[in-house]
Amino acid sequence: MATDTPMQLGMIGLGRMGANLVRRLMRDGHNCIVYDVNAAAVAELTNEGATGADSLRDLVAKLDKPRVLWLMLPAAAVDSLLDELEPLLERGDILIDGGNSYYRDDITRAKQLADKSLHYVDCGTSGGVWGLERGYCLMIGGEDEVVGYLDPIFKTIAPGTGSAEPTPSRTRTDGTAPLGYLHCGPNGAGHFVKMVHNGVEYGMMAAIAEGLSIIERANAGKSRQDVDAETTPLRDAWAYQFDIDVGEVAEVWRRGSVVGSWLVDLIADAFAASPFLDGFAGRVSDSGEGRWTVLAAVDEGVPAPVITTSLYERFESRRAGEFTDKILSAMRAEFGGHAEKKS
Repeated sequence: MATDTPMQLGMIGLGRMGANLVRRLMRDGHNCIVYDVNAAAVAELTNEGATGADSLRDLVAKLDKPRVLWLMLPAAAVDSLLDELEPLLERGDILIDGGNSYYRDDITRAKQLADKSLHYVDCGTSGGVWGLERGYCLMIGGEDEVVGYLDPIFKTIAPGTGSAEPTPSRTRTDGTAPLGYLHCGPNGAGHFVKMVHNGVEYGMMAAIAEGLSIIERANAGKSRQDVDAETTPLRDAWAYQFDIDVGEVAEVWRRGSVVGSWLVDLIADAFAASPFLDGFAGRVSDSGEGRWTVLAAVDEGVPAPVITTSLYERFESRRAGEFTDKILSAMRAEFGGHAEKKS
């Protein structure tokens, strides 16, 4: 059923999430004007019913006042885009940053734009590859009146009440959290909550990966081990004789398990496509949120060992600790141990 409050929105940035946000909005009856430096991305959505723009100036000219513009860009690209866009805007226009900006940058941007009578909203957006169909969880920061004005847009993008069973002990009847979107507070609060969300995601991903790796090595007792002073022997080899299909474990964990989650869904799908994960290099990026979450934990004095360790594991996956390992190897060799040297 289409929204009873259709709105117009300009979307800047038509990557996978930006494009799918537009599709979800158009399905519900909203009017979308779209722009991207990639003209092919604009053409694709134009063919699906959006109105295309060939420049930021063209985009702004096609929007009704007060204009609502959603930026779906990498965090590093936001400031330069705002510098280019701000002179084209007028009093009362609204800018939404739906990417993964650092919440402190949101606070600064909101103050700078407010001096020019422009409104800024930070909107942490989670949903990934299945967001188009399932909806996106939204964590929003900004002025009460402005966020309220944008409610029809957020309501369309969010999953809605049918996406999860009602919380048994919840007695509150107000608020939008059960719909999948939440006004978390003033500018910066939305991306702060999304930042911590992604930090938690780091820890969950690491725990799932480590657990499945332990299962994959459950046949360690079948392997012949070198007997030397440098290798800790496996005790009770008879206890590690299992050849377990890790992909099937991920599949069964999707059903009724307390660890069942979208993350387990993703890895089960990956195993189904490639049982030995051929083609994956083992390098895991970190786009900033995990680092910022750890910094916030330090500033607040909150112990966060799981998230911190999962961040370091990502560094290690990119061989950022290779020089550390060389130092350890050199020290081990110097006090009489064995160290492998490059030939």
